[in-house]
Amino acid sequence: MKKLISLVLAAVMALSLVACGSGNKDKDTDTGDKTYKVGVVQLVQHEALDAATKGFTDALKEALGDKVEVVEKNASGDSNNCVTIVNGFISDKVDLIMANATPALQAAASATSTIPILGTSVTDYATALEIADWTGTVGGNISGTSDLAPLDKQAAMLQELFPNAKKVGMLFCSSEPNSKYQVDEVTKLLSAAGITCTEYTFTDSNDVSSVTQKACDDSDVLYIPTDNTAASNTEAIANVVLAAGTPVIAGEAGICKGCGAATLSIDYYELGKITGQMAAKILTGEADISTMPVEFAPTATKQANMANCEKLGITVPADYTALATE
Repeated sequence: MKKLISLVLAAVMALSLVACGSGNKDKDTDTGDKTYKVGVVQLVQHEALDAATKGFTDALKEALGDKVEVVEKNASGDSNNCVTIVNGFISDKVDLIMANATPALQAAASATSTIPILGTSVTDYATALEIADWTGTVGGNISGTSDLAPLDKQAAMLQELFPNAKKVGMLFCSSEPNSKYQVDEVTKLLSAAGITCTEYTFTDSNDVSSVTQKACDDSDVLYIPTDNTAASNTEAIANVVLAAGTPVIAGEAGICKGCGAATLSIDYYELGKITGQMAAKILTGEADISTMPVEFAPTATKQANMANCEKLGITVPADYTALATE
């Protein structure tokens, strides 16, 4: 009998040791051994979005090092490709999706309500996600950063540089809701100053040149918001506007470098870094995405494309920074 009791006690002790060992292993995994996989879906390749993706990846790697794998996919300007890429990320069971540009965010938001989603290079989340009662926080599994530079200051810039302008052409892609949002807001501001604003919309790269020509024919100045199609076709736009002698106020530096005269622009690399820092906090459990407000770039800078301004005979005020063009 004593021998039987001894055997039972020995078995119990052995099981206890195994359980303790298992518990320690789980604890180690929770604190130090966990790895993460993050999927990046970028709408199209152009300077602003490329910089945001790089900033995001750099910040995430800086925070988590080898514990995070970042998979970058580019949709080549096709919203349907965004959907395909996002579905692939879901199948791969990524821990977080970074959606770079509005159509990428919309695709991710429609595809999953459980995987955390961070947007970047998205101007207005209320417009992008059709949120009627906007409070600054999306809620659920979505947050991110906005590339919105103050629209009132953009309107003021146009009036400062072109005080005699009476007609402004608003040039943008008809399928980009955040471009329409910016155009509507700037139109209100300029209209209040007695300036006539007319919309000129292209559908894709095929009609950019013809629409731009029409806008130049009827306008003193053009305004182009942070529009992805425009950003991907700056050379085509430049060929028209410079020949016509029509200056462009651009919503971001990349467009201004290609075809603009001046811009009030944010730093997209820094915006990406802010997004990456948010991602690190979400992945490690330091922050709850459902309560994270959308964040903005800390500063916007007056910049001028000096070469284009010289071609167009524009005198640039002293408080503008020369935009680096290559």
